[in-house]
Amino acid sequence: MVDRSDLDALLTKAARHPIRGWDFRWLREEGRFREDPLPWNYLEMVAGRAHRSPDLLDLGTGGGELLATISPHPPLTVATESYPPNVRVAAQRLAPMGIHVVQTSGAPDNNEQRGIGSKGSLPFRAGSFHLVVDRNEAYLARDVARVLAPGGVFLTEQSGSAEIPEFYRLFGMDPPPDPSPRWDLGLATAQVVAAGLDPLGGGEATSAMNFHDVGALAWYLMAAPWVLPGFSVERYRPRLEQLHSKIADHGPIRIPRYAFWLEARKE
Repeated sequence: MVDRSDLDALLTKAARHPIRGWDFRWLREEGRFREDPLPWNYLEMVAGRAHRSPDLLDLGTGGGELLATISPHPPLTVATESYPPNVRVAAQRLAPMGIHVVQTSGAPDNNEQRGIGSKGSLPFRAGSFHLVVDRNEAYLARDVARVLAPGGVFLTEQSGSAEIPEFYRLFGMDPPPDPSPRWDLGLATAQVVAAGLDPLGGGEATSAMNFHDVGALAWYLMAAPWVLPGFSVERYRPRLEQLHSKIADHGPIRIPRYAFWLEARKE
């Protein structure tokens, strides 16, 4: 039997909580959402390299959540963001720290870049940065190579799309066709090599996202609308009720997630 008062409270809170950037801290702090740890720590990797670099470019900064934790940051630190709702959020967070936020058009997904033109090119001069970092943002490897100074380093952490079919199945729908080619460490490495960069290291792993209640699940799907297009609490209310009961009986919903990191240098 579904406790409708509890369910209503969870879904109402999800609907009312503002979506600003990619900030999931409130869910983590309340113990409602948890990601299994990866074998590497991207934040520590970025911070260690940033402390040794005269400048830094962060591609797809979101709301500036990660970049704001880098202290001290290089004297010249610039962030790009292509998702319009996030640009203002990032500027409000980062401008007081002396970090510039530049709105860009965004690159096509990396596994869909066959025969593309200049969409997603970065609005910076060649050789402008000694460190370019990127977390879960599509990028043009050749343009990253262009803006890197000689000896400069590109560091990225990316998620594949393994979780998307699982969300579709969770809501009783057939998942979209598997992407081809698959976005993974092998393809990312091939792209940076083709762009003239030398790989320095990388790794990949499968972890999981854990949703401890349907409110956390609903808010995540509203904050990331590309995961399950057309999602709304009203549209999927019956299935959310079923998932509410499932969590009560069997514990958190686990969604597998593939991730990798890659570092490359320009000679």
